[in-house]
Amino acid sequence: MRCIKEIEEIRSERRTAVTLGKFDGFHRGHQKLLFELCEARKQGCLSVVFSFDTPPKAYIDGEPPKALLSRREKCDLAEKLEADWLIVCPFTDEIRNMTAERFVKEILADRLHVKRVVAGVDFRFGCQRSGDVETLRRLSGEYGYELSVIEKERDHGQVISSTLIRERLSEGDMERVNQLLGYPFHVTGEIIHGARLGRTIGMPTINLRPGADKLLPPNGVYASIVELEGKLYSGVTNIGYKPTVSGDHVCGVETYLQDASGDFYGKTAQVRFYKYQRPERKFDSVEELKAQMHRDAEQAKEYTDKRKEKEG
Repeated sequence: MRCIKEIEEIRSERRTAVTLGKFDGFHRGHQKLLFELCEARKQGCLSVVFSFDTPPKAYIDGEPPKALLSRREKCDLAEKLEADWLIVCPFTDEIRNMTAERFVKEILADRLHVKRVVAGVDFRFGCQRSGDVETLRRLSGEYGYELSVIEKERDHGQVISSTLIRERLSEGDMERVNQLLGYPFHVTGEIIHGARLGRTIGMPTINLRPGADKLLPPNGVYASIVELEGKLYSGVTNIGYKPTVSGDHVCGVETYLQDASGDFYGKTAQVRFYKYQRPERKFDSVEELKAQMHRDAEQAKEYTDKRKEKEG
């Protein structure tokens, strides 16, 4: 899969099927759009997911929100969902000031030779959000593409949205978050060196440092599964600042891997979150912390071993 980050690179010689949106999270509602895209792909079109590097509203407000997926995670998921291209278009002044019709002509028609456009019912685009699906429908004849408008996906009567997922994530309700996403919420990154306290107490851990733009659940301890070098390990993960031993000023993701050994520094891991167990807290001693870590690990393992069998 190709990930495009520059406007100059947005150019295809083949006809394309394009879906447009923010795609924060690639949740089940977004996956409906990509399923329709894949149907067009069977007809010989290049499947293209078009989004922006900064949500337009954030550009106007001047405060980019944290994202459910990092740039790397977004590219990985787009590939798993069988997109040929993921375009993360810079939201420049030129793009921001484009009228809806100019965007269709210059980006979709001239650069992407679009044959099919897939959009949600509430999709808006163009300068001051002046364009919508009716605009896309009106211009389809002139620019020679078919339009598919996809209804919202619902779960237990609720419309699935990034906003709803963010609300549940802020509560640490990982089971509901994962149900709405259609996959486990995760953090992907390179394993870095930590304080190495875990080794001295017989519970070595791996450490990830999420980017500042990554939205995380509340600080605390979670039952987790880690994908590492093609294998799945049951784990227990702490999000936070490790107040007992370090009092870090930057939030980290530290995971004790059960039934794993070896030097994993520099390797890529994906930590998947399944269940909130307890808040982060400062213990009176390292021994008290060690005892609690063992209890956390035992509680997590029973839950994650069952999940691992399903995902394995």
